[in-house]
Amino acid sequence: MKGNESMDKNNKDTKSGFLDLDKMLDEVSNELDEIGSELDDYGDEKDKSDKTVEAGKGKDRTSVTPGASRKDAVQGAKTTRGTHNKQSGPAITNKQKKVYGIFALAVIAIIALAVVIEHFTPSKEHMALSEYFPKVTQDEMLVIMQDKLSKEQGIYMDGKPYISYELLTEKINKRFYFDSIENQLLYTTATEEISAAVDSKEYYTNKSKSTVDYNIVHLNGDKVYVALDYVKQYTALDYQFFEDPNRVVIKYKFNTPIHLRTAKKEAAVRYEPNIKSPILYDLQPKEEILCFDGKDEGTKGFIKVMTESGITGYAKVNRLNDSVETEYTTDFVPQEYSHISKDFEINMAFHQVTNRDANDNLINMLEKTKGVNVVAPTWFTLAESDGSIASLASENYVERAHKAGVEVWAVVKDFDTEVDPAPLLKATTSRQKLVKELTATAIQYDLDGINVDFEKVREEDVEAYLEFIRELSIKCRGNGLVLSIDNYVPSDYTNYFDREEQAAVADYVVTMAYDEHTSGDEEAGSVSSLSFVKQALEDLEGQIPATQSIIAIPFYTRLWKEEDGDNGGVSVSSEAYGMENAAKVLESNEVKTVWLKDMGQYYGEYDADGATYRMWLEDVTSLEEKLKEIKAKKVAGIAEWRLGLETEEAWSVIQKYFNN
Repeated sequence: MKGNESMDKNNKDTKSGFLDLDKMLDEVSNELDEIGSELDDYGDEKDKSDKTVEAGKGKDRTSVTPGASRKDAVQGAKTTRGTHNKQSGPAITNKQKKVYGIFALAVIAIIALAVVIEHFTPSKEHMALSEYFPKVTQDEMLVIMQDKLSKEQGIYMDGKPYISYELLTEKINKRFYFDSIENQLLYTTATEEISAAVDSKEYYTNKSKSTVDYNIVHLNGDKVYVALDYVKQYTALDYQFFEDPNRVVIKYKFNTPIHLRTAKKEAAVRYEPNIKSPILYDLQPKEEILCFDGKDEGTKGFIKVMTESGITGYAKVNRLNDSVETEYTTDFVPQEYSHISKDFEINMAFHQVTNRDANDNLINMLEKTKGVNVVAPTWFTLAESDGSIASLASENYVERAHKAGVEVWAVVKDFDTEVDPAPLLKATTSRQKLVKELTATAIQYDLDGINVDFEKVREEDVEAYLEFIRELSIKCRGNGLVLSIDNYVPSDYTNYFDREEQAAVADYVVTMAYDEHTSGDEEAGSVSSLSFVKQALEDLEGQIPATQSIIAIPFYTRLWKEEDGDNGGVSVSSEAYGMENAAKVLESNEVKTVWLKDMGQYYGEYDADGATYRMWLEDVTSLEEKLKEIKAKKVAGIAEWRLGLETEEAWSVIQKYFNN
């Protein structure tokens, strides 16, 4: 780093300067000894010169030679006087010149020494904190998160510190949710729903009212601020407030290593790692300070530190004791989320139900299966934006399933409807109505669980979606209903669904390991290649515990059609086929398929009607390749989309790996 190179150069120059100074002082000392001798010699020479002048005084009288004019006499006197004056003192000798030079050298050395001393004398100048910290008004507040100054400022109102909602949910506790439609702040635990209206001192826990002596949430324009004291009720958090300027130091990371040092003696915390840099804080003996040990944050001899009041600067290492590794601790005990965990491997078959008559096909479908222990009928759809649902639930369906030893986890979906889920989920009234209707219907029909399949959630709406999952989990947990959530495979454009949070509050998370290529794609490809599934399994690790993870596989594939398009391009379209019908298409067109090892599938293509048709086949061989990988991850189970698209042989392969 450039700063370190400059530091090294300064150190070398400093050492060189000290060596030159020592040499200079030795020379000056030697020369001063000679100066004494020179001064004695000079005094002797002066005495001799003075005696010679006295002896010649009588002989130097001006006289007039006989015959000379008075004018000549006067002129002679002037000449004689002038000559006498030039010789009235001894001439400056070489030794004297040397003495004068040595004096000059001594003066220069003293000046140089003064400059060096000045250069290495620490500055005692102090920088005002109003200059160090960004400017804030008396109603504003700086926020220091653990050891970093946040760009998000807070406010200081009625003697209480408030932080922005964005900072709260992004850094401290993401389970707070602000309803901007109804202007209320919500928080959910494993068993409670807590709400507080804007600029109110009251809050409700499951409809039970409590009161505090400050406004819990404040709306400043379109900016939401939440009182730290309220946040602290539900969060592992400590804070200290300081004035001049207003600032709060928040500790929110606990049980992680930090490094602390104590001062051996008084020490200056400086703005920059330089003794000439102004002082920000005077550290007292035995005072404790946070240190950034092991980081290249300063220059040689300094270490980056932060005071208890949030001042970050640099202190000399030799004025501090050795670093001690420790951690911040808290007395806060978070409420644990309990989970319903089945004591068997789950084999869940999705059953697409589009009308009530389709419910009657359940037994016929189940008779063809092997090892299925959960069926998920697509019964519930969003009916109105107020949270009402349309239901195809059937008591006979549930009774038949239970007699067959199969649980029913009914699906609620946000597609196949004209209702936009975003505004419904954002408003507390409509969202909670949806939750109540789902749980009430589940209880009414004696369901074993609810499966949420919301595939239209945008990133800007995901906070409301997650709040819906949290609130639904409370009702499911309280009524013994299994809650499972369907998700796309992990990717950069689906990570906002926050699978970790889903796993924390729900019982199971289902990953749909298909739709690698969909009907809207402009390029033909597999619905679920082996590499696609393997990558999904790897990406899920660390996001969802294996004991809560269910992997869904497809019983369908796509027949892709490529034909000439506009401007010389290729027009691509596709149609979904179940396993049996897909095989028939290839057989009827006398296609000889080839095995693609990396994709774990057979591939075939043919030309007809001026177009090229391509298919990546799903059959028992491709299913088995996927099942091997899924089984190796020791997940909670598998799911299949959907009943009726499979071949009978598929169930034998599935049973070989799950629920056998």
